[in-house]
Amino acid sequence: MTHPSDRLATFERYRARLFGIAYRMLGSVHDAEDVVQEAWLRWQDADAAEIRAAEGWLVAVATRLSIDRLRRMATEREAYVGNWLPEPIAATGAPPDRAAELASDLSMAFLVLLERLGPEERAAFLLREVFGAGYDEIARILERSEAACRQVVHRARERVRRDERRFDTPVDVKERLLDQFLAAIANEDREGLLAVLGDEVVFVADGGGKASAYPEIVTDPERLAQLLVGFERSGRVIAARRGLGAIEHRPTTINGEPAVLTLVGGRSVFTTSFAFDGDRISGVFRVLNPDKLRHVGAAPFVES
Repeated sequence: MTHPSDRLATFERYRARLFGIAYRMLGSVHDAEDVVQEAWLRWQDADAAEIRAAEGWLVAVATRLSIDRLRRMATEREAYVGNWLPEPIAATGAPPDRAAELASDLSMAFLVLLERLGPEERAAFLLREVFGAGYDEIARILERSEAACRQVVHRARERVRRDERRFDTPVDVKERLLDQFLAAIANEDREGLLAVLGDEVVFVADGGGKASAYPEIVTDPERLAQLLVGFERSGRVIAARRGLGAIEHRPTTINGEPAVLTLVGGRSVFTTSFAFDGDRISGVFRVLNPDKLRHVGAAPFVES
């Protein structure tokens, strides 16, 4: 019989991977942690004789739990106020046991692209493209034939990859674009913003009905530059009028990519994440919902 401490040690060895799968599937830290906890409970009760490989067993359980939870969340997503974006995570603030699984293929832009996939499609795509699982393993987890899984992954790959960036952007270029973006915001410089925004840029803001957020998806760079300058100007006026202190835009790393954490009085108001395409910004994703700002390195600002 397996000793409880051995079973715990084995589970802890794969905890980061389970969280990585669940978070990419669900876009929520809380829901991902719930999946990991449920996987642990099932692991405790599992018959050791039926487990051929611990990692494969745990990955299968976490994946199936994530698929089930994602299906149940469909109704919640339909009732969500405004645009929905995944919950941002500051890598520097992530617990050590998650670090390895939060290091790549986790950008906000990538998670947004995953939203166009159905639960099983998303699971198959992630297992194959991110975690390198074989089609035999995917077939076992999804309880489908290998041929069917190959077709699912192929379709998912086409749907995701066709809208991914066309040109790679080196880290130093991303950081330079971020610096230019911040300088333009600080100076309320519309032309400076236009210099870094791509012709096909997309802006999405998520307030969840709990923070004021622009309701429309903006795809015109000139309109976006105008809006960003307007947001900055009105934000400063409101902060000063209410005696909240100065607005601070702090460069940071969100979901493994250069991003901005905006604070008032040391508390987070929103995060701004980016998609990069060559030497331009192709996506701007702003999360203002305070419920989603618990893992960005500063406590969320909540008006009393």
